[in-house]
Amino acid sequence: MAKKEAKTNAVRILDRNKINYELINYECDEFIDGIHTAEATGAPIEQSYKTLVMKGKSRTHYVFVIPIAEEVDLKAAARSVKEKSVEMIHVKDLTALTGYVRGGCSPLGMKKQFQTVIDSTAENFDQIYISGGRIGTSIKLNPMDLTKVINSTFADIIAKH
Repeated sequence: MAKKEAKTNAVRILDRNKINYELINYECDEFIDGIHTAEATGAPIEQSYKTLVMKGKSRTHYVFVIPIAEEVDLKAAARSVKEKSVEMIHVKDLTALTGYVRGGCSPLGMKKQFQTVIDSTAENFDQIYISGGRIGTSIKLNPMDLTKVINSTFADIIAKH
């Protein structure tokens, strides 16, 4: 008999909101970066997004969702949430703050729903790939559906090369 897949908070939220998604599981025991995750799942790199958790000058926490091959523009990210500046939180603080581990951090289902900004490139796709809430799980879904569920906004927040 097949073992039942344990649902993550991210999946429960999508189910509760009746959002269409595809769950993609891949073999992985430890943190790997987004590029390797995309290669493991066959997801197009340009449609694969990572979740970054940052703290603003006001000490408020924010979530930024950007393409895996890109870097966040800290000034643009700060502007998008009306902060003077933002900085990455320490990896050691991630689990206590979000309930997720590095490499399995999803913008869906954190302990608390933080203000979230998704890079505007996501608006170019019918489907994007995000973390499913644990290492070894990705979710493919429509970015507009994601925005509805987490009440996020879109902004240009990646560094220009």
